[in-house]
Parts: sequence; structure tokens; C-alpha cells
Amino acid sequence: MGVVKTSLNGNDYIGAFATVTERFILLGLNVTEHKEELLSKTLSVQPIKTSIDGSDLLGIYTAGNSNGIILPELMHEEEFHRLKAAMPGFNVHRMHTDLNALGNNILVNDKIAIINPEYSDKEEKVIRDVLGVEVVRAAFGGFTTVGASNILTNAGAVLNNRTTDEELEDAKKWLGIDTTQSTANTGSLSIGLCALANSKGMVVGEATTGFELARLSQGLGL
Repeated sequence: MGVVKTSLNGNDYIGAFATVTERFILLGLNVTEHKEELLSKTLSVQPIKTSIDGSDLLGIYTAGNSNGIILPELMHEEEFHRLKAAMPGFNVHRMHTDLNALGNNILVNDKIAIINPEYSDKEEKVIRDVLGVEVVRAAFGGFTTVGASNILTNAGAVLNNRTTDEELEDAKKWLGIDTTQSTANTGSLSIGLCALANSKGMVVGEATTGFELARLSQGLGL
């Protein structure tokens, strides 16, 4: 179990460039070997490198857990088949949706997915079936992009600082795990884009303050 600060591709919003679960981390092709090793060791996961439509923005475009990974339809056929071959035993699915920034719009662990309320019933069913979880529609602090503005693991959750007391209590009821609030990267409310976390560790952007790091670690049980 570890907690470290770093950047990816020269950017402190590291959550935009990777998707992490309890079992794997998806990384862009431009991530260096040093950063790949740092992330995989800190989070105790298997690294898998890929791209989405030639982009390194894996954290924005993908959402996943220990059961599977949901990808946007704009992913190239070659990218899709290469990734599917690298993930035997996982549900690997491309979803047709206008809300194709899946990582920004889906907050998920191995038991529950909280999703942007604008997803259709059909899209909700795909998310539920591929990831094998209960699905709840919600927004926190006025943000429907629940994946970009909050952090969820199997061990804890941290919601953005604009989350209301009522929303926080609802989240605690749905999640059944420790839930707190924080910012990251020196005041950013997009905490889901500032960090990568699972129950075994956390990596945050270098601009994250000591106070924020303590709040995030506490909320995630690290």
C-alpha cells in the first residue's frame, strides 16, 4: 500500500491519463517506463498500455472495475481488438453513447456505479451488465460528471467539496463505506481527474497539498 505524488505527460491531472481498478491500470502509450513502474507498484496492479482514437486520455474515455471495462465507440477497431486480447477474462465492451467521456461520467467500484443522470435507460443497462454492479443516477455538488469530480474505491470514497450534506448522506447510504470530502491539486474540485486510487494505494498530482493528501488518504482508508 502506498501514496505518492507525480505527474503524467507533464500534467498534474493524472486521472485524465489512466484508469485504475483493483486488478489493472490502463495507461496511454506515451507514459514512460519509469512512470508505468511507479504507478503499477504503488497501486499493485497490472499495467496495460493502449490508446483511444490515438489519444492518451484513457482516464477521460474509459470506465472499469474488476469485472470489465467500458470503452467509447470512437475507439479504433485495431485498438479495441488489441486491448481485448490483452485482457482475457474481462468484459471489454464499446458503448454507443453521446456521453462518450465515460471516465468523466461514471464513478464505479466493484459493487456500485454512480452515473451521470443524463444516460439513457439503455445505456444504464449496458453499464450495469458490463461492470456487474448496481447502478445509481446522481450528481454531487452540481456536477453530473461524477467520475471527474469524485473518487471511489472498494475501501472508501471522497466527494468534491461542493457536495451538499444531503448528497453526502445519500452517498454514504448507497456506498456503505467511509465517505468524506476534499479538493486536490491545490483547490481543484475535479478530484477524480487529480488522482488514481484503489484499495491498495493512491497516486495524486504533484500540486496536491499536504492537507488535501491527508483528507484523500483518510477518506480512502489509506
